[in-house]
Amino acid sequence: MAKKIIVAGGGAAGMCAAIYAARNGGDVTIIEKNSQLGKKLSMTGNGRCNLSNLNMNEKMYNLSAEKRMKQWLSVYGVLDVINFFKSLGIVIKSDDGYLYPVSGQAGTVVTAFENELKRLGVKIIYGEQVKSVKVNDLAPYEGSIKPRHIEAVLTRGAKVDNKRENYTVVTNLNSYEADKVILATGSLSGAKSTMSTGDGYYICKQLGMTIKDTYPALVGFKCDESEIMPENGVRCTAEISFLLGGEAIAVEYGELQFTKDGISGIPVMQASSKVVKLLSEGKPIYASINFFPDYDEDDFIALENEMLRLRDDRSLKEFLNGFYNSNINDMIIRRMKMGSSMKMKNISESMVKSIFATYRDYRMKLSESYGYQQAQVTSGGVSLGDIKDDMTVKNHNGILVIGELLDVDGRCGGYNLQWAFTSGSIAGTVASL
Repeated sequence: MAKKIIVAGGGAAGMCAAIYAARNGGDVTIIEKNSQLGKKLSMTGNGRCNLSNLNMNEKMYNLSAEKRMKQWLSVYGVLDVINFFKSLGIVIKSDDGYLYPVSGQAGTVVTAFENELKRLGVKIIYGEQVKSVKVNDLAPYEGSIKPRHIEAVLTRGAKVDNKRENYTVVTNLNSYEADKVILATGSLSGAKSTMSTGDGYYICKQLGMTIKDTYPALVGFKCDESEIMPENGVRCTAEISFLLGGEAIAVEYGELQFTKDGISGIPVMQASSKVVKLLSEGKPIYASINFFPDYDEDDFIALENEMLRLRDDRSLKEFLNGFYNSNINDMIIRRMKMGSSMKMKNISESMVKSIFATYRDYRMKLSESYGYQQAQVTSGGVSLGDIKDDMTVKNHNGILVIGELLDVDGRCGGYNLQWAFTSGSIAGTVASL
């Protein structure tokens, strides 16, 4: 008899789990509180949908998840994701190792999921929010797990707990009975339209799981109100170091984005998980930006000497015009409290060198992150210590937790969606056994 499986949440992980469960014979229902599936997925990668990355390894994830990720990725890695999407009719291309649908549209990925769910007969309930999962004990029994392609993540011949449970999933409107429940309700991160409220943490806590402190991750930062920012938003390639007590806690390189009140961009997001935690503890964190990271010290000194020859009757603004981005130039001039119309011949050589030095170490004090609504993922969540290798909860053999609910977060570049598909595929297969 087919297992009756309820998947709470119709995001990337939930839809993937539902497909694998249904492909393996499960009677699957998705309960989604939005009016559509894959709301957050449709916004991924600025609408391009970065599905995974050819440079896939456990080091791309948070420290507390590394050991477990190595094992999980060995079971369901990037090649499995590629083959999975081939089975959905999605053609994938690599852009420097970053994997995208050839269509360049996240919407086509969501549609492919929806089409497969429909083909498999997965029932979808929209507009209901799962509030709790009640555990109902049934008759004791013993049995052996006989996993299929995910055998590697399980202890071979392991005995199932000596009591079999079934469950009542309670929503804001109804109650549903299930043999297995997959919790894929997501985290706190995402725009208001995604309804990412972190309600899954409460459900998991009620079931006896430990919830690690959560923070916004892959997010930008506001700068202290006293900091001078570009008058217009600007993007530029630079190296950014995050400093605590003058020591670098993270160093990243790439395209930075300056806004009227802060900084963002992939380099900032990559370091954000570490930085957010320290800011939440009240630690003073500064960002040091090197606008000339491709120049070593000798090369930059040579560049300075070339520029110093231009100290004539041209203005400071004219002098810096071809040196760097005009918005950044204006920001640095204001930081130095100088007038852009000052004649270069009236500015001392030492002051000009001080201006140049600022391009190599432009420091800004950070005040706070932009919060969960602008964060791409959440760090923290359900402790991996409560989860077995097959994604089941240690205290409940028929409840599985996947995706962003768990204390797993990766770098930018498709790593978080890889985790959604890895955990979803394992959970969906296990739930159907």
